[in-house]
Amino acid sequence: MTDERTDDAPEVEALQTTLAAEHAAVYAFGVLGGRTSRAATPQLFATVSAAYAAHRARRDHLVRELAGQDVDPVAAEPAYDVPRPLDTPAQVERTGLDLERSCAATYAYLVASSTGETRRWAIAALNETAVRELAFRGTPETFPGGDEYADR
Repeated sequence: MTDERTDDAPEVEALQTTLAAEHAAVYAFGVLGGRTSRAATPQLFATVSAAYAAHRARRDHLVRELAGQDVDPVAAEPAYDVPRPLDTPAQVERTGLDLERSCAATYAYLVASSTGETRRWAIAALNETAVRELAFRGTPETFPGGDEYADR
């Protein structure tokens, strides 16, 4: 009889990698939120706020998923590097786009490393991330998260 923990190791590793990416995204979108203004740039503020909420929800889902498998979820770092400068709406927008592209690559990895319900959830997260890229003035991609297939 094989050890189920060993069989699930690649999926658990991918879940942990995805959780680490979500910790970073939540931190970075929090910083971006502090660099936008509801009055001066309401659309950008709404886009950053929506991204922040989505990434928090995904982070929380991943923590529950790992804990439900009796795995200690990877902890967030005390701080993360955020590109500077973030002085203009265009710089905030570009950083948001880069974050979403990075998350798309991570979710593509989770899709490739998982099965069943986890894979379905990862596909939905990848799709949502790809759509959110458009809100940050990204371009539609045939295979979001697959840089080797990017048509940029």
